[in-house]
Amino acid sequence: MDSQMQIYNTLTRRKEPFTPLEAGKVSMYVCGMTVYDYCHLGHARVMVAFDVISRYLRERGYDVNYVRNITDIDDKILKRADENGESITTLTERMIAAMHEDEARLFVLPPSHEPRATGHVDDIVAMIETLIEKGFAYAADNGDVYYRVRKFADYGKLNNRQLDDMRAGSRVEVDIHKEDPLDFVLWKAAKPGEAHWASPWGNGRPGWHIECSAMSTCCLGDTFDIHGGGPDLTFPHHENEIAQSEAATGKTYVNTWMHAGAVRVDQEKMSKSLGNFFTIRDVLAEHDPEVVRFLLVASHYRSPINYSLDSLTEARKSLTRFYTALEGVELGAIASSDVSAYRERFTQVMDDDFNTPEALAVLFELAREVNRAKQENPEQAPKLAAELKQLGSILGLLQQAPQTFLKGTQQQGMPLSESEIDAKIAQRQQAKENKDFAQADAIRDELAALGIILKDSREGTSWVLEAT
Repeated sequence: MDSQMQIYNTLTRRKEPFTPLEAGKVSMYVCGMTVYDYCHLGHARVMVAFDVISRYLRERGYDVNYVRNITDIDDKILKRADENGESITTLTERMIAAMHEDEARLFVLPPSHEPRATGHVDDIVAMIETLIEKGFAYAADNGDVYYRVRKFADYGKLNNRQLDDMRAGSRVEVDIHKEDPLDFVLWKAAKPGEAHWASPWGNGRPGWHIECSAMSTCCLGDTFDIHGGGPDLTFPHHENEIAQSEAATGKTYVNTWMHAGAVRVDQEKMSKSLGNFFTIRDVLAEHDPEVVRFLLVASHYRSPINYSLDSLTEARKSLTRFYTALEGVELGAIASSDVSAYRERFTQVMDDDFNTPEALAVLFELAREVNRAKQENPEQAPKLAAELKQLGSILGLLQQAPQTFLKGTQQQGMPLSESEIDAKIAQRQQAKENKDFAQADAIRDELAALGIILKDSREGTSWVLEAT
């Protein structure tokens, strides 16, 4: 690997040279979903951001062990299952299947491993026992087990917070059984009728934070390279993970912390109370999945994204430019030794903290070069087009056949069906053969008014949807 990758570390608040613990290998853990409902746009942001990161690390030659967990036991899950009148397992299995469908439609590759909290209860109990033995945790008389926050000297380092300035929040419940209001729960005693597991402290279930500490350590070891997640997880979730894991093992938990930016809808925070909360399924019911992915990739992973109809329109226009460049070109072969100026610049900007906006700028230049070559240097076009498609694939883009995208076969609400469009084209061709050019032009104008643009060539007439 020729250049040194730089990654922004949330812990140090600066970009740092990336050197994995083991040469040629990357261990990465990303906090996954709590599966009580369908995934929303914020989840899509995290899914796609770390999918691009893992794809690029593999492109750079690393053997990536990408672990993303599933929280399949949680208060929200218990509440939703009870509301639905279904078992916890039925609810979580249904939501996990839906999550996988959403990921596949967004061209998100599966992680290397997808541990579930319910499959690691023994590991969680063992870690809690270690924390109690070391004096970092205590069993309360109500059957709960809590973590002693003030015992961990570095508590607050990820978020640059001082203990005395902190206040108990929604995930740090105030409880008379706690020694200190900032202490957080590691093990929750089960209420009558609730799902539970046996433990030395009685029947209960894990707290949310300890689940990730145990699963990440079991899958990747006491110390690993990258830990990622959404912007809302830095406190208290990731702060608590550090406290738990480093107290239990006595080692640095994670070398590089990464956090994706938030999703805003029409410049407002996405929330159910504002009525601007969208699941991935809501969005993909109306928009081409690749257009949605492009929107998520077009912003730097650490930057906020604004989701709006205007931003989706711009994303479709951008993809249309790429696919128009690829249209009608037989892809050429690229030797592994071929390193063009475009690939060098793409690598340079992606090595700089995965700068996808700049990477896309390189692809736009390459698309213009493909279009130029199609007209002026046809023998070069196949190789350039192949490189455009290959670099696009690193971002999870440009993997459809050009005509599939340009005809909008995945777009909902097409003005006419394909068979109706083909029938109009046949009518226009007949009019031209009858030398009724006014009628032929009228059919073209009729289709154009619907956003269907005809393209005449020696091979016949094709069509695309206008990028409006």
